[in-house]
Amino acid sequence: MTNPSDTAFPPPAMGEPYLLTPGPLTTAASVKQAMLRDWGSWDGDFRAMTAELRRKLLAIAGDVDGTCDCVPLQGSGTFAVEAMLGSFVPRDGKVLVLANGAYGLRAAETLRYLGRAHAVIDKGDYLPPRGDEVAAALAADPAITHVIAIHCETSSGILNPLGEIAEAVAAAGRKLLVDSMSAFGGVAFDVNTIAFEALVSSANKCIEGVPGFSFVIARKDALEAAAGNSHSLSLDIHAQWAYMNKTGQWRFTPPTHAVAAFLEALRLHEIEGGVAGRRARYTRNRDVLVAGMRALGFETLLKDQWLSPIIVTFFNPAHPAFVFTRFYDLMKEKGFIIYPGKLTVVDSFRVGCIGRMDEHVMRRAVGAAGEALFDMGVDDATPPEAAIAERARLAA
Repeated sequence: MTNPSDTAFPPPAMGEPYLLTPGPLTTAASVKQAMLRDWGSWDGDFRAMTAELRRKLLAIAGDVDGTCDCVPLQGSGTFAVEAMLGSFVPRDGKVLVLANGAYGLRAAETLRYLGRAHAVIDKGDYLPPRGDEVAAALAADPAITHVIAIHCETSSGILNPLGEIAEAVAAAGRKLLVDSMSAFGGVAFDVNTIAFEALVSSANKCIEGVPGFSFVIARKDALEAAAGNSHSLSLDIHAQWAYMNKTGQWRFTPPTHAVAAFLEALRLHEIEGGVAGRRARYTRNRDVLVAGMRALGFETLLKDQWLSPIIVTFFNPAHPAFVFTRFYDLMKEKGFIIYPGKLTVVDSFRVGCIGRMDEHVMRRAVGAAGEALFDMGVDDATPPEAAIAERARLAA
């Protein structure tokens, strides 16, 4: 595994700011460079690129015996979540949605659009769903056929306990679907140890590619059983899988440049030490960020045990001079784009730890935050007492 340094992670080209977001994110110069060629979508060279992409993603997931397959799909991560729900859940099925933030709730909203029956365990913004809760819900409702879990809930930054959730689902004889959008490639997921039907992620997350496509990793028997389930022509994962295996091609126009960029991103991922190397860097990024922001007076939404290495949510300061839009603009002027909050209860903002950057960059980001507070006349970044009290109440 490499030990990233300032020279290994040079600033973005052409004065670009660092994207401290959960994707799109800052990419390597060589990833950008890979897009400076046009590819024929039906050409043998591009078909070989698609095959390589599928093979390498399966390797990251630990599929050594060929029980799974990988199906890339045009569109953003939300397209893939809808495709997964519409393809793997029969029309008479019922889904238990494990929600502890915006993306679990989005899955429930998607099921409503699809007309699929569903129930929701909503844990709010502060806590993960636990295996015993899942087991109880499944025991109480035998109509539930599937469970969908968010691997890393980026609206809050919680890394959910997928292992214990998967055990509870398997013990109840139900099927697990995983939204690993912001975790796959940066947090371990082993198809040999996690009982699951399908997982979705996206090119522009922990692999550090560019937007343009998402992908599904699924058990082959689940892919075969998905025939005829989908509500959609373009989001039919079984149809995409069957056509791709038959022809080596995507059914509809593929994002050729994004695929080329992704292959370079996969190469860099492997050089860094794969998932273990990437998680180590992201964890260092998070630790430097959290320590530095707390030194400025900021407080994290989550207790340390639930902080993911992907993104961290901070409460807005209570100081009357703090205005998030001004803070955002000042951070951007200093070379860092952050993310607004996506919580339902308190005002917050988020800072991503992923992308082509290391702890040296995170120290600079903390310095920029301190300068921004000074420019705004904010001498105390302590959050409102009500926000801390609400966290304590809901996390109790």
